Amino acid sequence: MPLNAATRAARLSVAPMMDWTDRHCRVFHRLMSRHALLYTEMVTAPAIVRGDHARLLAFDPSEHPVAVQLGGSDPDELAEAARIAADYGYDEINLNVGCPSDRVQSGCFGAVLMERPGLVAECVAAMIAASPVEVTVKCRIGVDDQVPEEVLPAFLRTVSEAGVTRFAIHARKAWLQGLSPKENRDVPPLDYPLVHAMKREFPHLHLSINGGIGSLQEARAHLEAGLDGVMIGRAAYHTPYDILARADAEVFGADAPVPSAEEVALAMLPHIEEHLAHGGRLAQVTRHMLGLFAGRPGARGWKRVLSEGAHRDGAGPALVERALSEVTARAA
Repeated sequence: MPLNAATRAARLSVAPMMDWTDRHCRVFHRLMSRHALLYTEMVTAPAIVRGDHARLLAFDPSEHPVAVQLGGSDPDELAEAARIAADYGYDEINLNVGCPSDRVQSGCFGAVLMERPGLVAECVAAMIAASPVEVTVKCRIGVDDQVPEEVLPAFLRTVSEAGVTRFAIHARKAWLQGLSPKENRDVPPLDYPLVHAMKREFPHLHLSINGGIGSLQEARAHLEAGLDGVMIGRAAYHTPYDILARADAEVFGADAPVPSAEEVALAMLPHIEEHLAHGGRLAQVTRHMLGLFAGRPGARGWKRVLSEGAHRDGAGPALVERALSEVTARAA
């Protein structure tokens, strides 16, 4: 069976990250990689069903392949949200079973659902029935005092029997009591071997690994060891050029020119102009671009000019060009 666009792209994906992977961030990331799978921030099913789904779900066609991540635990509501999201043309619909925030717990979705695999199975079955778009799951290896070696295979078995064939696994537990969401991204130890063991136990499933992966070299190591995909979060955000610019060649085997970071910055100007023309502010876009030159001479000046000036009234493309001159001057 030929792989669909999202499954092919899931060989390398940028993780869904609240307050970070909005539409401006995704347009920016797409300029560096044509092939990597991009995710929206998590959007709750109630917000889509009862709210302004055009505002929540609209995206630029240039973002393909792009997936929407949903949060929720009511099968009927998730089914309706999946149907609505599918109509917008997303390449994948993902269910969040990994977010540990208090707000998510109080709504009985996110990582707390690791304790209720039967409910997750009901949710995804309803979503699959309602949507022509592939439904996937992002999960943790367990929560709190669960034993991941027992919980994770049982979870994968139960949910895959409901029809999900692709999972992204954050290789840490989530501690729902005692750790903040930020601490949950760093404090629980990573268990990469367990995720690799799941691929051996469930060879028919498409499994991506997530958590603490900071370079393309690390990503390739996981792929070469047998996993189907790698999902990178914070490193793709803070050092986007290092992760994404060579991804098409090194991960997807594409033979295409690699854009320079300067070219990426200039290629964002039409998007910025359109955003400003519709009443937006420069900082809403450039906040995602601060790490473009990370590790290069002039990076500090690039960040300083954008950080100090992008929020000011009237700030526009000229400020980006001035920030870029901080880099080019150092390179001269």
